[in-house]
Amino acid sequence: MTITREAVLAALKDIKDPVSGNDIVSAGVSRALNVEGGTVRFVLEIDPAKAETYGPVRDAAEAAVKALGASEVSAVLTAHSAKAPPPDLKPQQRAAQQGPERVPGVNRIIAIASGKGGVGKSTVSSNLACALAAEGRRVGLLDADVYGPSQPRMLGVSGRPASPDGKTILPLRNHGVTMMSIGLMTNEGQAVVWRGPMLMGALQQMLMQVQWGALDCLLVDLPPGTGDVQMTLAQKAVVDGAIVVSTPQDVALLDARKGIDMFNQLNVPVLGMIENMSTHICSQCGHEEHVFGHGGVKVEAEKLGVPLLAEVPLHLDIRLAADGGAPIVVSKPESVQAQAFRDIAKQLVVKGMA
Repeated sequence: MTITREAVLAALKDIKDPVSGNDIVSAGVSRALNVEGGTVRFVLEIDPAKAETYGPVRDAAEAAVKALGASEVSAVLTAHSAKAPPPDLKPQQRAAQQGPERVPGVNRIIAIASGKGGVGKSTVSSNLACALAAEGRRVGLLDADVYGPSQPRMLGVSGRPASPDGKTILPLRNHGVTMMSIGLMTNEGQAVVWRGPMLMGALQQMLMQVQWGALDCLLVDLPPGTGDVQMTLAQKAVVDGAIVVSTPQDVALLDARKGIDMFNQLNVPVLGMIENMSTHICSQCGHEEHVFGHGGVKVEAEKLGVPLLAEVPLHLDIRLAADGGAPIVVSKPESVQAQAFRDIAKQLVVKGMA
């Protein structure tokens, strides 16, 4: 049965907000409404201290929408239970909060980060995930780049994740990689216009409510920079290590240093750096050119005392493979470009990180 957005909003307006006394739509509690066919999803953005008060409100909202004939309804509170409480950013209060947890079934979590956008972090993440799968590892990939989720396209995954009970989310799988992304929950081209609490709630959901199964390693493709998502990940989950991706030029390295400093402050070990777009070899004449400079990441890694894991070339095939939904490791496994990612995967396996 097809349900309209207007019908859902009308149903939600019958639900009273216990704090303001208005309906939850007028009060601004109900947000991020997504209606597609018989599936309805929305978020109730609330004060974390009032999570218990809003439990019955969520139940009533779900029941009201189901009464319209919806086949699947998912209402998420941005304030979660004690198992995964909202993060407290006040340093003096962190000791009183529950510490990071292990994600059920996941042996290791590795964060893939970059100080700035546009350095190829997501391309590295998808190829490294496929390379680890090629090494026989059970690997998952969480696309935590909420504002710019690209892993569904890069891994050739489409469709909506199923939720048999309205709470547990079943991830999708391709190329031997189990994958979850906020991009699978929204329409292509639809912007995710969320504030910090909603971002943190979504990340906690994708970590703890996704049925990852038994994984040797879960890679987390982080957004660029040093913001809410990075802090929430380190506060809520045990992160075993981080890999920082950068291009060789000084502008990128300035931000990469900040990314490494962030992980040091969050007590997350830095496993190494990757120099992406390191060199370009002309396909016509074979001339080698360093478009973004060369060796800058190696020098920076030596200064910071972290390993240089690889120098990945700038090559058209890597871009075409990512756009086509089959990373270069899958589409051209014997290529020099694919070998760079395979080498990183082997290093992680040898170190016991995957």
